[in-house]
Amino acid sequence: MVCGYPGGPKIDKLAKEGKANIELPKTHFNNLDFSFSGIKTAILNMFNKNPNINKADLCASFEKIVTEILIKNTIQAAQEHRINKIVLAGGVSANSYIRNEFKKIQNIQVYYPELNLCTDNAAMIASARIL
Repeated sequence: MVCGYPGGPKIDKLAKEGKANIELPKTHFNNLDFSFSGIKTAILNMFNKNPNINKADLCASFEKIVTEILIKNTIQAAQEHRINKIVLAGGVSANSYIRNEFKKIQNIQVYYPELNLCTDNAAMIASARIL
């Protein structure tokens, strides 16, 4: 994860130039847990084996798989707990692909902060300590 969240600013920008055509592993749990460490390791391994890999396609593929996992778990959790409103917040909420895909969810109202408020959690904690 770049800048503390999937699809940091550089990934978000580069992914717009690429196609999600690279197969990446998808973690499977029997609950709502998820981890992106396997995906990140796969990307590093692909890049180390082939430094000339299409970085735009790799970024687009990364955003797609991460977003699929986030949306699947969000919908499942909302259904299990009878929730029809969620908030997408933190650094991840700045990613344009993730924002657009969450807008497509039906039967769940998704709220987003304005982009200038989509700060990485660690940065928010650090700034709160300073103030």
